Amino acid sequence: MDQDKWLTIDELADYLKVGRTKLYRMAQEGVIPASKVGNQWRFDREEIDEWMKLQRPAATKGNKIGHS
Repeated sequence: MDQDKWLTIDELADYLKVGRTKLYRMAQEGVIPASKVGNQWRFDREEIDEWMKLQRPAATKGNKIGHS
């Protein structure tokens, strides 16, 4: 079994370079994919990676590279 599949809040904060307080708030508000086990949050690394990809800003029509 992959021991790095589930991240703690501290591990995720280090992984994403984001503060713990912000991650707690995001988890509680359902902004970031998370599971709560007892009173502790856990984060699936694969879900976090997919979620991060979805956070990329969409290109606007006027900012496309290679088009005049």
